[in-house]
Amino acid sequence: MTEHKNLPDTPRVMIIAEAGVNHNGCLERAREMVKAAAKAGADYVKFQTAVPELVISSIAPKAEYQKELTGDGESQLDMCRAIHLPLSDYAELKQLCAEEGIGFMSTPFDLVSIDCLAELGQDWMKIPSGEITNLPYLRKIAKAGIPVIISTGMSEMNEIEDALLILTGKHPDYPSESSLTRDDIIVLHCNTQYPTPYKDVNLRAMLSIRDRFGVRVGYSDHTQGLEVPVAAVAMGATVIEKHFTLDRNLPGPDHKASLEPDELAAMVSMIRNVEMASGNGDKHVSNSEAPNKSIARKSIVASRDIAKGEILTEENITVKRPGDGISPMMWDKVAGTPAIRDFRYDELIEI
Repeated sequence: MTEHKNLPDTPRVMIIAEAGVNHNGCLERAREMVKAAAKAGADYVKFQTAVPELVISSIAPKAEYQKELTGDGESQLDMCRAIHLPLSDYAELKQLCAEEGIGFMSTPFDLVSIDCLAELGQDWMKIPSGEITNLPYLRKIAKAGIPVIISTGMSEMNEIEDALLILTGKHPDYPSESSLTRDDIIVLHCNTQYPTPYKDVNLRAMLSIRDRFGVRVGYSDHTQGLEVPVAAVAMGATVIEKHFTLDRNLPGPDHKASLEPDELAAMVSMIRNVEMASGNGDKHVSNSEAPNKSIARKSIVASRDIAKGEILTEENITVKRPGDGISPMMWDKVAGTPAIRDFRYDELIEI
């Protein structure tokens, strides 16, 4: 099983630049997308691998958003035939990823594509939302033994639970051959509408999935803009997946809900800043703020000139900055004691 830097104990968020089919079936454009994703700082660039005839029947309709963006003059099958790459192209894209210093990943949409990608080798098998109820598909992914990232758009909790049990070979009703455990699986909250309305995002569902199933979670985003995936990181997402395109004006079903390269780079930068700012949860004085303690905090000082031996009381002592003397928390121990020497107005008290 492939080991990856983002497995268990590292807080670094895995950022997947979802190229999908935004290459529109053009290998050269797919190559450009690999380079753009690497330049933007993503950890992985991800494609979608399919033999369209094995995925879509001749009578399957397009989704409404697909009709709006590509028209209704062709079938879903014909649309997908036009925008998918042949299986033979993915070896070249994987090699290019290695050269560009970015991880390669692709989502298989059928059993043949699972075999293709398993043979090619990738760190993760990405299960798309539409296959979460596909028993033969889940069994084949489970048997492959490669760590899994699974999207859960259009899913209910019981469907997610079934999929996890099948993937780990634990389902009482749907036996499967698997070496995977839940530690090998990351579950992505997702909404499959392109673009997703903000009111339907429901980021807290990501936390519900984490708490119910004891898995690492992330978020696959189809909103327009950058704020939702960044917010997901602040809430604990370990993976962010976001569509990108070289040009949002290109024809095709997914371009309009995708980031352009400069926006992808901005999202990566924001996520890195947020994950750094999230810290480890331990509350302590940071190195950057330590010099401010003596400036912002206060000490017990003389509120007027005090003669040696005079009893210190609220009549002759007070609390003022700086904070490099006796802490005001020691007030009860200082008050009522005799001054050990003469003190001038505003001088730090000593005992």
